[in-house]
Amino acid sequence: MNAPLPSPAGIELIALTKRYAQGSVAVDGINLRIASGSYCCLLGPSGCGKSTTLRMIAGHESTTSGDILLENRNITALPAANRGTAMMFQSFALFPHLSARDNVAFSLKMKGVDKATRQQQAQALLERVAMGHLSTRKPGELSGGQQQRVALARALITQPRVLLLDEPLSALDPFLRTQMRAELRHWQRELGLTFIHVTHSQEEAMALADTMVVMDHGRIEQVGAPREIYNRPASEFVARFMGGHNVFATTQGKVAVRNDHIQLAPTSSTGWPATVSDVEYQGTYVLLGLQLDGEATGPVSVMLPEATFVQRPYAPGERVDLSWDPALAHTLTA
Repeated sequence: MNAPLPSPAGIELIALTKRYAQGSVAVDGINLRIASGSYCCLLGPSGCGKSTTLRMIAGHESTTSGDILLENRNITALPAANRGTAMMFQSFALFPHLSARDNVAFSLKMKGVDKATRQQQAQALLERVAMGHLSTRKPGELSGGQQQRVALARALITQPRVLLLDEPLSALDPFLRTQMRAELRHWQRELGLTFIHVTHSQEEAMALADTMVVMDHGRIEQVGAPREIYNRPASEFVARFMGGHNVFATTQGKVAVRNDHIQLAPTSSTGWPATVSDVEYQGTYVLLGLQLDGEATGPVSVMLPEATFVQRPYAPGERVDLSWDPALAHTLTA
């Protein structure tokens, strides 16, 4: 028997702002709509405001001004328990002395639900996330992935409208992180809930999100589908933060060019002269670092397929010219 789940919900943030007493601004009047039943990732460097935004949605952080709407219901001033959201934390925060089932049932116990009912509901949710057969085990007897499923079931037992995830994969090793992000995406689709996931990993956000929200200094730099943001960054910050792009100042203005769209050739009278500074073998491709002549903007990266590099290898110190097809350059607006 599966525990019933509510229909998905959308979130809208209206001029949402968080200022601290010392005058610093963590979130600066952002506006955002997150579609019902979608997977949204808030992405940006440390201190950009993404975690503060998530905590304000959850009710764990007060707002300075602005509004938070859930299905057009203003939840800005409501306590966390009455918002219709649930948080899944980075550490999973499971009680080590309780079984998986008792961990999941804990919030119902705090609400005074009788033992038989809360354990029945907890068991049903553990079954839903393929953990029913391990319901009597304690967290220390479970793998990292199994603990994540228990944490997911514990969040779902409150029947949230929106699930909030605060860097839930950052403490895992790279192999398990890749496995667990696939599971998160599977469960989001399976459950049909709205997920809002904070991460500093571009790769993680692109793998998971229907919608990516790139933030910097408390403001939203760009909102869109992962492919749109990667291929058409709105600003120099987004292009550089997302990685895989080089930014050039040309006579037509500032442009971003993907590092797999750069072409290299021996030094000639055409192209941009540069020196190879670094060569990194990455398996299916080789990543070259180059320093442009007379450029103070930092190194340029070029991605070459392994077969291309084997056919024509480059070494540190070698002089080259780089160029690109103008049709593949994206003009930046900021």
